[in-house]
Amino acid sequence: MIFLIIMLTVIGINRVTFIDNTLHDIVDVNSVKQRYAINFRGSVHDRAISIRDVVLSEDKNSPLFKNSIEDIKKLEVFYADSAKPMDEIFSKKDNIEQKEIEILNKIKDVEKQTMPLVKEIIELKTSGNNEKALNLLVNEVSPLFSNWLKVINEFIDYQEAKNQTATPQAREVASNFSILMITILIISLILGSLVAYFISKQLSNSANIIQNGLQEFFSFLNKEKKSTNLIALDSKDEFGKMASVINKNIQYTQNLIIQDNELIEDVKRVVNEVKKGRLNQKIAKSTQNQSLEELKNNFNEMLENTSKNVCEDINKVTNVLDSFAKLDFRARVENDNGVVSIGLNNLAQIINDMLVENKSNGLTLDESSNILLVNVDKLNISSNEAAAALEETAAVLEEITANIRNNTQNIQKMATYSNSVTKSSTNGERLANQTTVAMDEINTQVNAINEAISVIDQIAFQTNILSLNAAVEAATAGEAGKGFAVVAQEVRNLASRSAEAAREIKTIVENATKKANDGKEIANNMIEGYKELNQNITNTINLIQDIETSSKEQLAGIEQINDAVNNLDKQTQQNAQIASQTHDVAVITDEIAKLVVSNANAKEFVGKNEVKAKDMKIKNNHSVTSKNTKVLPKKETIKKDEIKISSSKSNDDEWENF
Repeated sequence: MIFLIIMLTVIGINRVTFIDNTLHDIVDVNSVKQRYAINFRGSVHDRAISIRDVVLSEDKNSPLFKNSIEDIKKLEVFYADSAKPMDEIFSKKDNIEQKEIEILNKIKDVEKQTMPLVKEIIELKTSGNNEKALNLLVNEVSPLFSNWLKVINEFIDYQEAKNQTATPQAREVASNFSILMITILIISLILGSLVAYFISKQLSNSANIIQNGLQEFFSFLNKEKKSTNLIALDSKDEFGKMASVINKNIQYTQNLIIQDNELIEDVKRVVNEVKKGRLNQKIAKSTQNQSLEELKNNFNEMLENTSKNVCEDINKVTNVLDSFAKLDFRARVENDNGVVSIGLNNLAQIINDMLVENKSNGLTLDESSNILLVNVDKLNISSNEAAAALEETAAVLEEITANIRNNTQNIQKMATYSNSVTKSSTNGERLANQTTVAMDEINTQVNAINEAISVIDQIAFQTNILSLNAAVEAATAGEAGKGFAVVAQEVRNLASRSAEAAREIKTIVENATKKANDGKEIANNMIEGYKELNQNITNTINLIQDIETSSKEQLAGIEQINDAVNNLDKQTQQNAQIASQTHDVAVITDEIAKLVVSNANAKEFVGKNEVKAKDMKIKNNHSVTSKNTKVLPKKETIKKDEIKISSSKSNDDEWENF
């Protein structure tokens, strides 16, 4: 069949090539040359007519002459357009016969003979030589045009003859080739049928063997059988080669399935270990299955990353978390380098440190609250005692204020009495006869003055005692009583001045008494005595006025002291109230401290029994207190900046001495 096909192909190519060449010669060569020759004939024929019209025209200016001349030029161009490709065909010398070359040369010779005569006729006609032009046309040009057309027709006929010869040959070759193809086709069908029968029978047997082998292999793949056999086909044809390839793949797949099964069993083992919490496992088996091998590597990498990032054994972490749930923070994940295990151990250590710190802070807070309670109790007692002491001081100052107010009134009376003495002394000269009576009255007044001076002296002494007590109380009050101590010092200074003035008055009165007694003896000198007495009484009045002024200053100072003590009493009452509130806060703080320690003791952690309170340095401030004191009602007070002190002397040195 192959030989027949090759033979048919060779013959077909030969015949088709012959037919193709023949058709090429007819269509692309002969017909083209024939068409160009026909163009020659048309151009020559029309030019013959146009040159005739030129000769027959009246003159060169006639329309017939001009139109004919134009046609001749166009026909020459048309002839040249066909002559140029004709020359190119002959220059290639492809399927060109000598006869054709000779005929073409004849055409060119006639053209060379004719064209000059045509130009001559046109020139003669243009010059007006019509007769000569007509003779030249009839005698020479017309025969040349006829010969020219004859040679062109010979060339056209020759090309037509060639085509008529080549066409039957091509038809005969095509007919014979068709018969040959039908004959070979019948022979091929007979041989092909026989060959197809034997080949199909052999292929069917081979295909059945391969089919049975594949069915058995697919049963093995579907796990319907535990093993498979190779395909028993060792022929040298394509089926034998295909069976060999399939056997190789069966053997490879069988080994691959066994490796996959071993790998899957190993995976099951690792999964069971992971279910038990042990993450430090790896799949040891390998397979040639790239997908399963990649899955194995990914699974091993996942277990390795999980083991690194979490822990190697989940059970250890679970036990530690269970211990944490029971408030026992002593457990740790041992021998595990997982990030979660390390983090859990760090968290446990942080919680343990927090609990240690909490218990230490709780113990410290407990001790601090106990100290705070003791100090608050002391502060509460001191505040109450200070309030009571200030209340007593305020009462005493009120009494001092009343006494000084009475002293001021008595001094005013003394001033009145002194005025009366002055009047009496003035009238002494006029009442000289009544000297004895006047002396008696003077003695009486002097005795009254002595009594008043005694009273002033007692008041000054008592004021001095009270100011001393006030200074003591101011020292007891601390910083709050510093201003009060200054006022007390000024009161003491006023008391000293009052005592000194009283002593001076007493001395003057004693002198007045002595002089009054002497007056009885020296009545004759009574006028002089009265003058001296008037002067002394004037001095006494001045001293009394000074005492009155001092008494008023003492009264103002005592009133300021009284207001300051009342203000201090108010602040002390407030301090006592704050101390009571602080005591309540200290009690709550103590309860919180005990609760913190109790919560810390409820948990188990490292160093629980070794935790101690932090070292504290607490400075206890002790104050002077009095027993059996109580908080007294508040007094009306004035602003501190309203207190005015008459003395400008500083008593810092005296205070330091005190």
